[in-house]
Amino acid sequence: MAATPLPRISPGRFAELGPINWVVWQVLSRAAGTGDAQLFSTLGRTRGLFRGWLHFSGKLMPGGRLPRAEAELVILRVAQLRACDYETDHHRRLGRKAGLTALDLDRVGAGPEAEGWTPRQRALLTVTDQLVQTRDVDDAAWAELAAHYDERSLIEIVLLINQYEGLAATITTLRVERDTFGK
Repeated sequence: MAATPLPRISPGRFAELGPINWVVWQVLSRAAGTGDAQLFSTLGRTRGLFRGWLHFSGKLMPGGRLPRAEAELVILRVAQLRACDYETDHHRRLGRKAGLTALDLDRVGAGPEAEGWTPRQRALLTVTDQLVQTRDVDDAAWAELAAHYDERSLIEIVLLINQYEGLAATITTLRVERDTFGK
């Protein structure tokens, strides 16, 4: 088994984060059930950029129009496709809180072709797969998704997929270590 690579940028503490980001990191770590949400203590080193990113990200999830369970399905599918264990760890926990069943959480790894998805869920996962894998969505998949969502929600879905795909790439590139969760 290969050793886990060390972070390329170590998580910041008070001196690197500054007082505002240090408090934000503490609050978000507690909310996530971990002593150190490594993602936030790493990205927090960017100071104001971190807070801007956090605002944008928060507007998509949890503050978006998409039902929370559906947002979590999208995020978990992106994490699966990008092999991002950090996102998977956090969003399995969040998905359970949003009402996803153990079967849903396991089935998301199999993708949109797995048995048991509703037509709406299947359309959402199909678009997620296509956008992450090809950077575009074909007309048939888009039409199926558009049958379930209004235009504002469609835009939000594309932004959500890309936000978490980009975040997975950031986590992977910076070698952000997985968090340890309390009981």
